[in-house]
Amino acid sequence: MVEGVKTVLKGLVTGLHVILAIAVIAVVLLQSGKSAGLSGSIAGGAETIFGKKKGLDELLGKVTVVIGILFAVTSLVLGALIL
Repeated sequence: MVEGVKTVLKGLVTGLHVILAIAVIAVVLLQSGKSAGLSGSIAGGAETIFGKKKGLDELLGKVTVVIGILFAVTSLVLGALIL
């Protein structure tokens, strides 16, 4: 592979990797936490009255898996480009 092409490819994959890293952080922070303990019992009653966004949580879970897989693939590609 020509060194100039390898350098450009490495830059593009690194940029995509950084974008995916920020996306993983954002999607994980958007997900609702799992309630536990005494605070969970108090908040659990409020969720049954006001309803919980179940569909959004499932969508964010699927998006997290897809972005995580893409992040792993870009990690492997960057590792292969360094060798």
